[in-house]
Amino acid sequence: MAQKTPPETDELDQLLISLKLPRIREIIGRELETATKSQPSYSAFVARLLREELQDRQRRSVEYRIKQARLPERWSIETFPFKRQTSLRASAIRELAGLDFVTRAANLVFIGDTGVGKTGLASALLLKALENGYRGFFIKAQDLFDEVYASLADRSTRRLINRLARVDVLLIDEMGYLNLRPEQSNAFFKLMDERYKKRATVITTNLDYPKWYDFLGKKEMVKALLDRLRHHCTTIRIDGKSLRDPEG
Repeated sequence: MAQKTPPETDELDQLLISLKLPRIREIIGRELETATKSQPSYSAFVARLLREELQDRQRRSVEYRIKQARLPERWSIETFPFKRQTSLRASAIRELAGLDFVTRAANLVFIGDTGVGKTGLASALLLKALENGYRGFFIKAQDLFDEVYASLADRSTRRLINRLARVDVLLIDEMGYLNLRPEQSNAFFKLMDERYKKRATVITTNLDYPKWYDFLGKKEMVKALLDRLRHHCTTIRIDGKSLRDPEG
């Protein structure tokens, strides 16, 4: 005959479901068994359960922010091959990982050729921000301007700019030579203007600042854009070889 579950166990399980404590519900059997043997104080036992629940909630919260940010890969500052990219000062990048630039609503711009690690470093810093409770978003520059173009048709550009203006850290990847309409350039200017001194923006590009005039158009608008972008900004130029090249 199968052993019946004690009524108090069923009640405990229902309480944990009602109170939305999934981690405690998952480990309660194991922890009760351990407590029976070790006999911790009531307060220590409860604290252990609550600590597990808190850590689980924090993990799930980070995972949710990463999903919302659409971060394609989880690059890490700790594993970046600084020895292969000698133009970078590892100490400077690790200082940025302290996220002071986020609290100051400052910008970061990574400039360098394809494959030198711009996206990896920018993504790693965005991940650090997400892990520390900030909201972020990753978007390729081409995708951003495509979304802007699509929004012109249904007049939803304002909603798009509002959505991107609100995130704490916006990472725009691979700004380069793009065939843009004036309306797309105007929307980008509005976005950067609304983030100015309010939110941190990270940009990766293979173009130094003077070449931005070539694809964004309007000279005076680009000048105003760069003035805002570079006002509170750290520019990291990476002059090394592609990390995708074979070692040796």
